[in-house]
Amino acid sequence: MSSKQQRQQMISRLIEQQKVTSQPGLQELLRRKHIEATQATISRDLEELGAVKVRTSSGESVYAIAEYAPARVAPTDQLRRVMSEWVAEVVSSGPIVVVRTPPGCAHVVASALDRSAMDGLIGTVAGDDTILCVASEELGGNGLAVRLREMSGLSVSPKATKSRAVKPSTASTKAKKKSARHA
Repeated sequence: MSSKQQRQQMISRLIEQQKVTSQPGLQELLRRKHIEATQATISRDLEELGAVKVRTSSGESVYAIAEYAPARVAPTDQLRRVMSEWVAEVVSSGPIVVVRTPPGCAHVVASALDRSAMDGLIGTVAGDDTILCVASEELGGNGLAVRLREMSGLSVSPKATKSRAVKPSTASTKAKKKSARHA
């Protein structure tokens, strides 16, 4: 499990077990659990976890995370940020699109996709570093793959097939290495 996953699980537990009223307070609680994190990192984690401030019956504002919130929709800019940060490859076959991420990151991307209410995306199943996305019949796997590539900032590499895409930096690095060998 990645340190990000561990940190986010601990944040979820802390919010569930006690009143967390501020990000600096959460940072201190994490420090007591031997987890160091900047305020900016904690802010991103709270956003990815879907944490929101709620007012308790005593009038105090505390962080809360819904256990299951299918109606909670991820804003497009949040989905774009998550996709561009974590998606390494998008491949389609029939109505299935496979999205690859670094190890331990698939659940973050899948959750953002599920909450996006993206037209043409029926649902996702996430493993450790791979997500299976099911496309609607109307859009199809190729159409969904194109949307996911756009959201991820992926471009098709010169050697890639029609249904494959890789990060632009990866494609240009490979091209530079190849031209250096032939020079």
